[in-house]
Amino acid sequence: MKFLSALFVFLFLIGCSNSESFTPPADDISEPSFADTTEISPTTEDSVPEITIEGMLQLAGGKVTLGTNDKNFKESERPAMEVVLDYEFYMGIHEITCGEYASVAKKAKLKTFGKCENDSLPLTDITYYDVILFANAKSKLEKRDTVYTYRRAVFDEEKHCTNLEGFAFHADIEGYRLPTEAEWIYAATRAWDIKKSWNNSNSEYKLHPVCSKDPDSAGLCDMAGNALEWVNDWMGKFRDTTITNYVGAPDGGDMGEHVVKGGSYNSSSEEVNPYSRGDVYTVTSSTRAEYVGFRLALGKIPNALWMSNDGHSTASIVTPTANSETVKNFTRTYNAKLAFRNDVSGKINYIDYLDGTLSVKELSNDINAYHPEISPDGNWIAFSTVYEGISGTSSVYVQRLDAEDASEIIKLNVKSAAIPRWHILESGDTAIVYVTDAGNNKEKSAFKAVSTWQVKFTEGKFGTPQKLFDGTYHGGISEDEKIAVSGARLLRARISGKDKIWYNKEQACNVSLAQDGSKRVAFLDFGGETGKKFVGSKYATHQRILIADSTGKLIQTIKAPEGYTFDHSEWSTDGENTNIVATLTNINGAHTKIVLITPIDSSIIDLAEGDELWHPNLWVKKVQKIIPSTEDSAEVDTTFHLDPDSAGMYYNTSGVYTRASILRYKMEILWQYKDTANTVVIGSSRTYRGVNPLLFSEPIFAVNLAVGGTIIHANNDFFHNYILPHYKNLKLLIISIDLDRAGNDGKNSENMFYEAYKSYPGYVYDKNHNYWKDEYPEGLFEATYNSPGPSKTANKHRPTRGFLADVDHGWGEPAVTTDSNWLDENYEIYQSNFNEFAQLLETCNENGITVIGVITPQNPRYKETGAFGRAGQRRSDMPRLIQELADLNITYPNFILMDENNMGNHDYTDDMANDTDHLSEAGAVKLTHRLDSLIKTLDINFTE
Repeated sequence: MKFLSALFVFLFLIGCSNSESFTPPADDISEPSFADTTEISPTTEDSVPEITIEGMLQLAGGKVTLGTNDKNFKESERPAMEVVLDYEFYMGIHEITCGEYASVAKKAKLKTFGKCENDSLPLTDITYYDVILFANAKSKLEKRDTVYTYRRAVFDEEKHCTNLEGFAFHADIEGYRLPTEAEWIYAATRAWDIKKSWNNSNSEYKLHPVCSKDPDSAGLCDMAGNALEWVNDWMGKFRDTTITNYVGAPDGGDMGEHVVKGGSYNSSSEEVNPYSRGDVYTVTSSTRAEYVGFRLALGKIPNALWMSNDGHSTASIVTPTANSETVKNFTRTYNAKLAFRNDVSGKINYIDYLDGTLSVKELSNDINAYHPEISPDGNWIAFSTVYEGISGTSSVYVQRLDAEDASEIIKLNVKSAAIPRWHILESGDTAIVYVTDAGNNKEKSAFKAVSTWQVKFTEGKFGTPQKLFDGTYHGGISEDEKIAVSGARLLRARISGKDKIWYNKEQACNVSLAQDGSKRVAFLDFGGETGKKFVGSKYATHQRILIADSTGKLIQTIKAPEGYTFDHSEWSTDGENTNIVATLTNINGAHTKIVLITPIDSSIIDLAEGDELWHPNLWVKKVQKIIPSTEDSAEVDTTFHLDPDSAGMYYNTSGVYTRASILRYKMEILWQYKDTANTVVIGSSRTYRGVNPLLFSEPIFAVNLAVGGTIIHANNDFFHNYILPHYKNLKLLIISIDLDRAGNDGKNSENMFYEAYKSYPGYVYDKNHNYWKDEYPEGLFEATYNSPGPSKTANKHRPTRGFLADVDHGWGEPAVTTDSNWLDENYEIYQSNFNEFAQLLETCNENGITVIGVITPQNPRYKETGAFGRAGQRRSDMPRLIQELADLNITYPNFILMDENNMGNHDYTDDMANDTDHLSEAGAVKLTHRLDSLIKTLDINFTE
């Protein structure tokens, strides 16, 4: 009760205010020792005892360099950035072993995976989220706080965790966690020694027991080899600066990418260095690989700093706690956006649930902004410089929601304007309703001395403001303009031109009028007598949302979750489904959460959490009501209607396929150009990044549907189920020939259509309808276009018809990641793949489709190795295998093998390469032009 009284006084006072060789850094390096006990010595106020923890090394912290200025390194690894670690922490001496995982899993009832050959081997083939669950479990077993929180865990059929909805990292908690990238580099570079690592020169391409190589001189094992290691950080850009207690990027951005460090048993010693941050392909939270494991760290990170890609560092980040699917369950659409004020930065933040990445974006401007509200079309956002309950001059601005340039801000040129609300006029025009002062409305004379106005806003320009009436009715105006409401001391309503005071003149604030035709009013109070009588019991200030009908009569109340009170409550509607969005205030008065509330059953879900989140506004795309004509209303509708929950839903944040976001846009392109394209590019990342469909000459019209990591099984499924049935004008198929990757049987994550497709409703829906082979359903492209997906991925693929333009980084080192002798053990698999490719050629031959198989250029320095390319295969075997492929032309004259690699004897220069086995945009220009020239020599009638 003392808390409730104190909170009451606090809220009353604010009056509803809303609110190869590597040289380590030159730090002093003391010789560490192994710790061998879990006993914790008693502490006193005057001394901090040395605490030893079994299997972990205590490090004092210091200065460390992340990244490098060497231009031969990847863009993501440049420039060099200095990080100061001003705290002590513990680092695991070795990678977590299979035995250690099994022991914790048994006690904590974690899900278990396939057995390791030896309990001393590093545990690998696990997702980032698997690691998070293990770290939390280990913390709980030792009665420590957990560093990570989440709302719901999602698992695949193999019991691996593929998503933690509402995942958040709490740096200020002392529990087991992954080391940050800075901590990992600090530990590794104290005694970096590539000679004491398992790599492809000595590992026989397999894992070895941890510490089977001697520890380095700092006391740590396997930092440079054995297994690549997960670290805690989201992937972000470095800056030429110094930052203290850096913990990575605020989120995973476009791809949800995570950092991995070190080397593995299949890495060459030449390519392993402390700067490397990734793997051959993009690493996301659901990625698994047999050579990726982890070690743990322990220790809180005081005053942790995250740094966004624009160089902005912050000690406060906002974490989305509900994914697109959860929000859709409440709003019935993915097309929703949440905007709010980040009171720490003073700027407007927003989450676009259609984007799919759940990245929190911040509007670019220097204005201290309050009360954001998104326009009816979802493209603009209005806000003011003063908030409810505060008198004084204010300004209203409008800005494009996705604006990167602060110059795009549009100011309403009036003396004072506050708390803008969008309004659709009877004419259909869009307007903004605002008040001239946002202050206290208790005194009638002061209330009438200020006024409510509206101004049209069209094509980025304000019209002429028009006064509506005296009084500041900033709680909203009904759609028919018959009711206007106001809060901030009293609950006032303007009905038929008359001012009324509802709620028995007791104090109320955060008033919001529903825009669904019901004219319901939601508000917060101070535990007044009227509210207590309606509820039937006492309650604290702002502990309940009260809802009144259009006459002011109370009809419903919703209680805040235990330990919280409400603030900043606002209606959200699409015209049919109406919810309430609000902030939750904790016992200390901090606005730490934004929640979504369904009045029908009073259910509540968390949308976001942070230090201070104010003034939430949830925009949901309006439902388009279709009213049948009187003549047709009696007829039975026999038209097939696509299921909006499944059609085109090729991406979600709970999926298990690493490249799902890319394939989602390939599917959009597939449906968009099915009646136009006569040439399709498929295959792996080598054609995805190496063939530009925009560069072919007429009458060739091409699309690039290749996806990184794809193998012949996936290509075959994709071709037979989607391309062949729907591309009626298809005359030419261009496909990558990845001979060094042909030892895969297709029963893994690289074949989306084997098991992974089950995580995405769009593919399941297509399969259940026989991939629409009988008849394409109208609206499928539109449904796909409007389905969730990372906007940055869309921007990369839509303009190029699926081609990814890469920058020039050069060929670099000729890395080999697989045993070059794999053909000896996998010849049957290779032959099966060869036969499957021959079947593809036969199908194309029967349908009059020419096939060009392209062996794309790889690093010419592979001539210095015994391998054909990155994925291995003995060079001595390749001429025979390439000839076998070329000879398929005898049986299938529609097939041409185009060998642009020529065993490394090609003319693709260093400035045409992105990395050791991929072309840059400049290389793609050369390859595409050569394909175009070859096609002109072939007898293909594209206009037939």
